[in-house]
Amino acid sequence: MDVKFQRRIAADILKCGEDRVWMDPNALDEIKEAVTREDVRMLIKRGLIKKVQKKGTSRVRANYLKMQKEKGRRKGPGSRKGKKYARYPRKLRWMKNIRSIRRTLRDLRDSGMIDRHTYRRFYMLAKGGTFKNKNHLLQHLKAEGYLKEE
Repeated sequence: MDVKFQRRIAADILKCGEDRVWMDPNALDEIKEAVTREDVRMLIKRGLIKKVQKKGTSRVRANYLKMQKEKGRRKGPGSRKGKKYARYPRKLRWMKNIRSIRRTLRDLRDSGMIDRHTYRRFYMLAKGGTFKNKNHLLQHLKAEGYLKEE
C-alpha cells in the first residue's frame, strides 16, 4: 500500500520527520482513503497515526561517573594520562599557597597583631618562598615573638 502522501502530511502535522511517523498496519486501508489534512488529523486523534519517540543515548551512566569523580574516586594510576605537574601545575599550587599566606598576613596586620614593617618583611619572605604553608608562617611569627602563644 502506498501511503507516502499521508505519511508526509502526518509528519508535517506532528512536526517531525517522516521516518518517525507510525501507522497502524491493520488500518492501512483506512489511512489510504485520507486525502485531506483534516482526514489525517482525525486519524491522529483516533490513534491510527502516531509520532514515534526519538532514540537517544541515556546520560545515567555518564552522570554516575561524574558523581564518582566529584567524590574523588577513579583517580588511580590507571586513570591518569598526564604527568603529575600537568594534572596539578606547580604554579596553581604556588598560587593557592601564597594567597592563603598573604591573606593571613593581611588579617594579622589589619587586626593590629603585627605592625606594617613586620607585615612587609614577612610579605617579602613569603614571596621568596620561605614558608611552606600558613602554619609555617605562624610558627615563624611566634618564634620571633610577634605572636603570643595561645
